[in-house]
Formats: sequence, structure tokens, C-alpha cells
Amino acid sequence: MDSNVIDQTPLSASPTERRDSLEKLLQHRPDIQDLKERHILLDTNVAPSLQATREELARQRKADDLKKHLEHRPEREELVERNILPSSNAAPALQANARELEKHMLADHLDQKIQTRPAPDELISQGILTEDEDPRFPTV
Repeated sequence: MDSNVIDQTPLSASPTERRDSLEKLLQHRPDIQDLKERHILLDTNVAPSLQATREELARQRKADDLKKHLEHRPEREELVERNILPSSNAAPALQANARELEKHMLADHLDQKIQTRPAPDELISQGILTEDEDPRFPTV
């Protein structure tokens, strides 16, 4: 029988009809384990009169633990320094675009540096490279 069934037996019905209706519904009620799995009943050994107090104490303990951890959490500057948070002040929705732009700007900068680097002949004439280190003629 569906667990959402409501007893529609009229109050004017005879006591035996109401009792039979109630017995029929009680036969199909969910068992205790089902109610615990659905979080309707608490799965505990504590007396029902103490369950609310126990839950409140558990909730308070979690709140105290959270407060303690929040007090000890590192500052934003430390997280940026450790590369946990981005140094950008951009909105979170724009941070991915900002990182992509930064990456492209770095690639463009490196391309520009490569294009303006001195030729091997110039480095050899300045004494920075020896003729043995000339990258155009690999040694075998």
C-alpha cells in the first residue's frame, strides 16, 4: 500500500469499521529501519527525550569546529603567495579569460624576444659564444 494513504473512514462509522481500517493501515506501515534510512527516525540508542538535546550538542560542536578552523585559515595574501588563489582582482567569471590573455601576452612577448635575438655570428664576435658552440653547426 502507498505510504501516503490517508484513512478516509468517516468518524460516524462503527467502531469496528474504524478499527479494521486502522489495522489495515498499520499492517502496511514502514518498518523502523526504513524510517531510519529515510531520516524520519534517528538511528540512535539515546532515549527519545534526549535526542533533541543530543542533536543540538552535535550541531553546536560542528559550529565550534568550523569557527576554530575559520580563525586559523590563512589570509588571502598568503594564499596568493602560495599560488592557491589567483592574484587577479577580476571577477571569478572573468578570471579564466584573464589567465588566457596573460598566457597569450607572454607568448607574444617571447616571440618578440626570439625575433630580436642576436645572430650566432654576432655572439661569436662579441666573445659570448665560441665557434665550437655555434648552433648552426652541430657537433657529432
